[in-house]
Amino acid sequence: MEPTFDIVTRIAERSGELSVSEQKVARLILSDLAAASAASIDTLAEQAGVSKASVTRFAKVLGCADVRELKRRLAQASAIGTRFLQPRSDAPANSADVVYQDIVALLQANRELINLDVVRKAASAVGSARMVYAFGMGGGSTVVADEARFRLVRLGVPVATYQDAVLQRVVAATMDTHSVVLAFSVTGQVPELLASVAIAREYGAQVVAITALGSPLAKLADHLLPIQTMETDFVFKPSSSRYAMLMALDILATEVALLERDQSQELLRRIKYVLDTSRGGDDRQPLGD
Repeated sequence: MEPTFDIVTRIAERSGELSVSEQKVARLILSDLAAASAASIDTLAEQAGVSKASVTRFAKVLGCADVRELKRRLAQASAIGTRFLQPRSDAPANSADVVYQDIVALLQANRELINLDVVRKAASAVGSARMVYAFGMGGGSTVVADEARFRLVRLGVPVATYQDAVLQRVVAATMDTHSVVLAFSVTGQVPELLASVAIAREYGAQVVAITALGSPLAKLADHLLPIQTMETDFVFKPSSSRYAMLMALDILATEVALLERDQSQELLRRIKYVLDTSRGGDDRQPLGD
């Protein structure tokens, strides 16, 4: 397998090894990765004001076999979007307003994707499962998978959370028709998560997925609660996508609770009683949140 490396970082790391001609090639490439990835060696040499041999040497200094590999890696790097590559000076006057407005806009857009009939079918699967396995990998999805455990355990639902790829495969192999996988992924394209979910399905588990509509994970779902991301060009702010997952999860947990209202109310009363007798406080303190 070909070694993977970030070509932009590699250029920075090896800048001290570059000759004057090779530095000209580096400046040209960093000014527009996409254009450089599409240019011929003749074009790169001409625009940088160097010889073709200098372009070839530049590629080899970076660890590429040839200019063709260099161009392919540049194309991969440019695919992430120029918003992460260009110098930025778009500092907001009030970062609190930017964060808040993005969250509100995201929640409003995702509210339109909620289909209560689908949510209720998913809630029925979760509520009747012998065991629910919450899967999530990465930053936001890991947090929301743990949040699912906190939401569901209060309702008496047997639930565990797994974020490690190997452990997900292990528990997926132990599942059966009484199991439910609650899978979280903003993109729905994480290979390790997809493999674990596919294994679980093979052994009969139902899959409830909170993920992007039309994604590979969505296609594996028996019950899909779709989410839409709305990433902006202001790259310094944490992604608001996790709020879409949290909203979908809270709606799902609410519907699980409503399936057995009397039982849910009694369990929540017990939790409130146990917590308040140990910590004190007023009646409006949250239930272990």
